[in-house]
Amino acid sequence: MGHRKKHAPKRGSLSYSPRKRAKRILARIRCWPKIKAETPTLLGFIGYKAGMTHLFAIEDRKRSPNYGKEVIRPATILETPPMLICAIRAYTKNPYGLQTFTEAWLEKPPKELERALTMPEKFNTEDNLKRIEDNLEKVTKLRVIAVTQPKQASVSKKKPDVMEIEIGGGTITQQFEYAKALLGKPVSPADIFNEGQYVDAIAVTIGKGFQGPVKRWGVRILQHKARKTKRGVGTLGPWKPTHVMHTVPRAGQMGFHQRTERNKRILKIGIDGKEVTPKGGFIRYGIIRGAYMMLDGSIPGPEKRPIKLRYPTRPPKRIPEQPPQATYISLESPQGK
Repeated sequence: MGHRKKHAPKRGSLSYSPRKRAKRILARIRCWPKIKAETPTLLGFIGYKAGMTHLFAIEDRKRSPNYGKEVIRPATILETPPMLICAIRAYTKNPYGLQTFTEAWLEKPPKELERALTMPEKFNTEDNLKRIEDNLEKVTKLRVIAVTQPKQASVSKKKPDVMEIEIGGGTITQQFEYAKALLGKPVSPADIFNEGQYVDAIAVTIGKGFQGPVKRWGVRILQHKARKTKRGVGTLGPWKPTHVMHTVPRAGQMGFHQRTERNKRILKIGIDGKEVTPKGGFIRYGIIRGAYMMLDGSIPGPEKRPIKLRYPTRPPKRIPEQPPQATYISLESPQGK
């Protein structure tokens, strides 16, 4: 009998290649959804990951075999202090894509903003707003520049995170009036999202440094008689092509990659963090003092990492009409004390 090839599945996924480090700790949103709404609204927010817990809730998905029953769900808690709207930015479109038309900043921006941005020396808020209003027929997109307030959260940093948030729904004129009313005011997640709504969570994952192919790709450890190495691949490829192809598992950076978790359901939005803080606080985070959000399932990144939330770009077809009904939220100490 001839040699029979042994079937071996491909180790690891090439969907995420190249597995290189993210440029910065704050994730980047590359696209925004188009929503059909009569009134304009912001399409994003930033929260700080506190940790995970579990809860019991009534299953409200009609196609689920557990519909109407009490089920246990893992949940992630985000601390979401209000974000301050500092500027309005208008975009026009040309053959090369979007181009910044102008922006209108606050007259007296917060001092903490100097840690994150180099503010323009001279700007007139009223003149810039008037310029946007007079050229609304040229403007294709309106976005606001919002900053977080980490001092109101259990995050040990002073530098705010800056995010550009697109405005969706309504007409350009309605969006401009909406943004003009928000300029200089704080915005909370309850003003943007609703309980039971689905969102996309965009974040940078936990960094694991430089790792070998066994841990990075999940390849099998060779037998002890293997030539040269055990924790490596059996071959780097054929003689021709005369180079190592990108499909061969190799050592390199593992973790600290930007990832997008789609369609995470908002289980709860609250203003008192004591409702969900376990005994002794979250490990490596502490006690949630203010507003919070509870999302179904896990989210990329370690504790204290900024998580960007966005209206879903690929929303599910079937969305329950009512918000989820939680019967019990675990407040037991995660340290087992």
